[in-house]
Amino acid sequence: MSKIFAHRGFSGYYPENTMLAFKKAIEIGVDGIELDVQLTKDNTVVIIHDETIDRTTNGDGLVKSYTYDELKKFDASFKFNNFGFNRIPTLEEYFLLVKDLDIITNIELKTSVYQYLGIEDSVLELIKKYKLEDKVIISSFNHFSILRMKKLAPQIKCGFLSEDWIIDAGKYTFSHQIECYHPRFNNLIPEVIEELKKFNIEINTWTVNDERDMLYLKEKGIDSIITNFPDMAKNLFK
Repeated sequence: MSKIFAHRGFSGYYPENTMLAFKKAIEIGVDGIELDVQLTKDNTVVIIHDETIDRTTNGDGLVKSYTYDELKKFDASFKFNNFGFNRIPTLEEYFLLVKDLDIITNIELKTSVYQYLGIEDSVLELIKKYKLEDKVIISSFNHFSILRMKKLAPQIKCGFLSEDWIIDAGKYTFSHQIECYHPRFNNLIPEVIEELKKFNIEINTWTVNDERDMLYLKEKGIDSIITNFPDMAKNLFK
C-alpha cells in the first residue's frame, strides 16, 4: 500500500508549512508530512518553502535576511480569512509536535538557490536531539547537499529530488548509496518505475492532486504519494 504524505502539511485547505496545516494532517491520520527548511540570519532552522517570504506571508524579503525573532512577527496565513494568525514555525517546534507520533517527516533542504552551508549539521542536530533518526527522510534538489547529509549521518534515509527526465535514475541514485528518489509524479512512466525498482530504490513522488494519478501510482506500487489533499488519497485508498 502506498503511503500518504501531506505536502507542506494539509496545504489543500490550510496555510502551507504552518503548525495548523501539520496538526490538521495528523488529525486525518496521514503516514507522513513533507515540509521545507531554510536558515534565518541567526541560523535558526525554519519551515518555509520559498527563499523569500513574499508569497506566503504579509512581509517581504529573503528568509536569510531576518532573525527568527523578526520573522515570527509575520503572518503565514494572511491570505486565508478564517484561521487567525499563524507564524512561520521552527523545525524544533514541529519536532516537539511529532516526536512521540508514528509519523514520517520528509524534510526538504531548500539548498538549491542558497546553499545555506551548515544547514545539514543544524538539521541533524535537531533530529538527534529528539531521537527521530528512524522517522525522517532528508531530500533536496541539491544532490550535493544530500551527499553532505549522508556523510554526516549514513544511517538516515535520504532522497534525491528531481523534476527532470533523468535516464537511469535508479542506477544514479544507487551509485551514490542514496535510498530514495523523489520525482515529479508525471515523470513516472513505466520504464522509469521499472528501472528504479530494479535497483530497489524507494519512490516518493510529488505533488499528486488528481484521483486518477493517485490510483495509477498506487497500482504501480509507488512507495509514497505526496499530496496537498491527503484526505482525497485516504478516501480513495480505502
